Amino acid sequence: MIFVVGVVLFALGIALSIALHEAGHMWVAKAAGMKVRRYFIGFGPKIFSFRRGETEYGLKALPLGGFCDIAGMTAMDELAPDEEDRAMYKKATWKRLAVMSGGIVMNFALGLVLIFVLAVGWGLPNLNTPPATALGDMSCAPATQSEDGRVASCTGEGPAQQAGLERGDVVTSVGGTPVDTWAQVVSETQKLTGPVDYTVERGGETLTFTVVPQEVQRYVIDPETGEKSSKTVSAIGVGPDYYLPTQYNALAAIPASVAFTGDMFTMTAERLVQLPGKVVDLWQSVTGGERDMDTPISVVGASVIGGEVAERGLWEVFILLLASLNFFLGMFNVLPLLPLDGGHMAVAVYERFRDFFRNRRGLPSGEPVDYMKLLPVTYVFIVVGGAYMLLTLTADIVNPIQLFQ
Repeated sequence: MIFVVGVVLFALGIALSIALHEAGHMWVAKAAGMKVRRYFIGFGPKIFSFRRGETEYGLKALPLGGFCDIAGMTAMDELAPDEEDRAMYKKATWKRLAVMSGGIVMNFALGLVLIFVLAVGWGLPNLNTPPATALGDMSCAPATQSEDGRVASCTGEGPAQQAGLERGDVVTSVGGTPVDTWAQVVSETQKLTGPVDYTVERGGETLTFTVVPQEVQRYVIDPETGEKSSKTVSAIGVGPDYYLPTQYNALAAIPASVAFTGDMFTMTAERLVQLPGKVVDLWQSVTGGERDMDTPISVVGASVIGGEVAERGLWEVFILLLASLNFFLGMFNVLPLLPLDGGHMAVAVYERFRDFFRNRRGLPSGEPVDYMKLLPVTYVFIVVGGAYMLLTLTADIVNPIQLFQ
């Protein structure tokens, strides 16, 4: 039940993030004297709507985004007589930039608020990544797993704890097989049929522990056929490591949250740059390969992980994941590609520089950019981006990231 609550709460968190993003555009547009025709959350068939002043507010059936319809976002937009003087494309460049950055700022602001809540309530984690095969939280090994990746609840110590393994131990081999990634630890563990030695590094020493794995039911992918099926495998009740957090009082949390947010910006930018290179990893995970922990996840995958961490009471991970999503959404929208906010901002900046040099030569300002000429590039980005999202969603369905084993 808690898993379902976690999934729903995370989905609502995503919806709130989208709603505030679009609200950022709307509020700045209204303040800048532009007309906002519609403000909707979701796409597809309309569920309900109501009108307040000149703006229609509503909810649509597919919670996959949202939109804020501002009159005259481009010169292609048909305008009513009362919209001619309030069209966005006719406003000063700084106003257009302010409107398009309003949604981005809202995502960053929401992420910062979540980080502050995390700092005061649970503490801020160390963003330096622990060794890939370091052991983290230990518990019992849930006996069953549903097809959507959710494992059953259980109580008591698991095989890893009973054998003497500790959090922070770095696994170097399982049953004599060297391991370098968490996916390899999981894969080798699932193959076990009896007691086996885990070789670990702890405090500069190399230690060996004999672990008696527990037989559990898990959904796994056949590396030869790529088919997903329920099988009986072994588990020892461990997850990957993460550094323990540092907690702050409300006053000290303010600078700590700002500094932490700066670090997350850097990490988010690095992951954004790495996105194209993850296509191969995602494809391999769909066709039967191992799913790396650092591969992108879809909204569905993020919601499932949100449910899993909520089920285990790890609400700090839940909040950090939601904050990370907001930072990613904000930074992704900065990209100078249509139909993203950054694409509209790039057009506004181009028009401003073009007109500046035209005016210096005694020429009048040029006509607004013809968006029809930009449509081919826009369509390419939409198709490629849609395909990437579909690939990520497929990976989350057929081979979801396993945080807990």
